[in-house]
Amino acid sequence: MSPPERETIVRMIAIGGAENLEVAQLPSEQPAAGMVRVRHLAVGVNFIDIYHRTGLYPLSLPAILGVEAAGMIEAVGEGVTGFAIGDRVAYAGGPVGAYATARSLPVSRLIKLPEDLEFHIAAASMLKGLTAHMLLTRTYTVERGTTLLIHGAAGGLGSILVRWAKHLGATVIGTAGSAAKADIARSYGADHVIVGRDADLVSEVGSLTHGVGVDFAIDGIGGDTLLKSLACTRRFGTVASIGQAAGPIPPLALEDIGPIRSLSLARPSVMAYAADLPTYRQAAAALLEMMHKGVSAEIGRKYPLADAAQAQSDLEAGRTTGSLLLIP
Repeated sequence: MSPPERETIVRMIAIGGAENLEVAQLPSEQPAAGMVRVRHLAVGVNFIDIYHRTGLYPLSLPAILGVEAAGMIEAVGEGVTGFAIGDRVAYAGGPVGAYATARSLPVSRLIKLPEDLEFHIAAASMLKGLTAHMLLTRTYTVERGTTLLIHGAAGGLGSILVRWAKHLGATVIGTAGSAAKADIARSYGADHVIVGRDADLVSEVGSLTHGVGVDFAIDGIGGDTLLKSLACTRRFGTVASIGQAAGPIPPLALEDIGPIRSLSLARPSVMAYAADLPTYRQAAAALLEMMHKGVSAEIGRKYPLADAAQAQSDLEAGRTTGSLLLIP
């Protein structure tokens, strides 16, 4: 069966709300030298897609969003070696453009998928799995005896972070916005879950750690929560600020992290992590190994590709758990 002459895409035509995402058609093109065309079977939805849409991380317009997907190679460009038509593959990171039925991209971005790894699980786990590898092995070496705080423990990233950290032998304190989400976080393996946006986070973490604080806090919430995360962390501990789902992060004085607290504050980027090809391949190999051990992201909901705006709106409003997928 020959590929369709036109591909469906979802592109951002202006900075702002989800209403600025439009469904369109583009001609199907043959991949250039060193490129392949991948027929997508599942596309991941991530907060970075929202950050692109809102202009926090600017893109040239119009722009096809999306930074991870899984599918099959249906065409290869000149000079491509090591990959062939019919290969099962996934990818994460740049270049942006996954919200599409198919796309061409550099062969260097492809990760071969084992036959026993399902496309939807791979698409839900690639970017979040690379993020987990970055946080748990590079930003802070999590090991048996480590105590860490994971915000949004019932979310897409939370599902794989909690499972991976527990596999490493850590004690996990999670946060969740509701009792129902707390139950989900516990099902992933969280040892303790602090419930509610109005919870006294610092006091509860202090009680759980006997006044010491956590070794490592992972904060993708932003806003005023980052200051609370700093206060939950022990002296000479580490805080990773990886997002701002709750809004911009207020200015932070150096005195907020030291010298009394003596904290390390990291602002790691998974896109930068994935842009380094040796790191990307090493992290992807580690992720595939962990996925075979049952450590993967949980799929929360699937949407048709044309409903990308609704998927982003649901994610932005906190109406979801687990990872969200677009199905072309």
